Amino acid sequence: MSDNTIKTAPQTQAPGLLDKLFAISERGSNVRQELLAGLTTFLAMVYSVIVVPSMLGAAGFDQGSVFIATCLVAAFGSLLMGFWANLPMAIGCAISLTAFTAFSLVLGQGISIPVALGAVFLMGVAFTAITVTGLRQWILTHLPMGIAHGTGIGIGLFLLLIATNSAGLIIKNPGNGLPIEFGDFTSLSVIMSIIGLAAILGLEKRRVPGGILLVIITISLIGLIFDPNVKFHGFFAMPEISGDTSLVGTMDIMGAMNPIILPSVLALVMTAVFDATGTIRALAGQANLLDKEGNIINGGKALTSDSVSSVVSGFVGGAPAAVYIESAAGTAAGGKTGLTAVVVGVLFLLLLFISPISYLVPAYATAPALMYVGLLMLSNVTKLDFDDSIDALSGLVCAVFIVLTANIVTGIMLGFVCLVCGRVFAGEWRKINFGIVALTLALVAFYAGGWAI
Repeated sequence: MSDNTIKTAPQTQAPGLLDKLFAISERGSNVRQELLAGLTTFLAMVYSVIVVPSMLGAAGFDQGSVFIATCLVAAFGSLLMGFWANLPMAIGCAISLTAFTAFSLVLGQGISIPVALGAVFLMGVAFTAITVTGLRQWILTHLPMGIAHGTGIGIGLFLLLIATNSAGLIIKNPGNGLPIEFGDFTSLSVIMSIIGLAAILGLEKRRVPGGILLVIITISLIGLIFDPNVKFHGFFAMPEISGDTSLVGTMDIMGAMNPIILPSVLALVMTAVFDATGTIRALAGQANLLDKEGNIINGGKALTSDSVSSVVSGFVGGAPAAVYIESAAGTAAGGKTGLTAVVVGVLFLLLLFISPISYLVPAYATAPALMYVGLLMLSNVTKLDFDDSIDALSGLVCAVFIVLTANIVTGIMLGFVCLVCGRVFAGEWRKINFGIVALTLALVAFYAGGWAI
């Protein structure tokens, strides 16, 4: 953090123990702000406990067991990130890797559920090994600034796409022409999304504390009153940790080491390395949690937290884990320390017992917050150095193709290709170092080999 940021920070002092543990006042925050940020992030990503079990359930997983696993992974990963790395980033089962596990591994290749979980476990082990040996940090170090900022821009656009699609604001075009179109402007979800975004813009301009959270809660209440799909199912429900349907400890590691399965494990690892690493870098930049050299504060711990979470996920019966893009909703709400992530982790533990509450927050209630965050992340375009046009435009290539392909790794790969080839054609090959060339070749080989997810 810069000195200016600290000087202009809120002056409210946190209690001694929390302040010392999370350096709250040092980063210019206070307990109330961190609690609100944590609740905002939780509400923005709580949809995962519905989406992940549904996707894996389609592949034959017991949905109740996956629900428990999803909560446990989010709780473990977020608590580890909060207490150890002291960063406001929440971890959960990655939606893209969940889809790969369900539809490619189990349904596509006919792999049994225990073997698929074994693949997730092995992916987590390999992912952690890559992290602790410093390879992920090496990747971050050799990530050109244009592509680093371009990843942030692309993730912002990606958030906009995810949020608007979940709320029905942007939908798939069933006819000829472009693949997407504007949704039903008169529908409740679209109206609430637009009004909610406008409300957040206004409340944040006026610096209303907890404005984003206030909008989410208000729209959820409106949905409960007027939307028949939003129903009250009670408050409490006891989780079933054990039993015949439990997935805890059922992974088949030896089965996953079959030469036929290993390429899929490699695909999971490669995707996680570039996807999750790019996401963490973008979130840290958006939250102004970079040091003077542009490195992530406690970056090594942050990278290890999400990789270890995938190991845990394979054990408890979930999908590969990663830092959630939706964490940006919490940082936009003022989260600056690990207390934000700890709040998320505690709430996911509580959700094991109050799971019916998750059905009271419709997608169009959290969509405005995600759209707002996406718009904020587009400000990364001002950080591009257009005096070095190849670096800047390669970053924009990365950004644009992240959203056009709905894949962060694809955007990064194309950005690297344009950067390296652009340098060569411009006669600027001296600006290309070994690290950039190695990363480019690895990404191109990954796609050329057909391993990309």
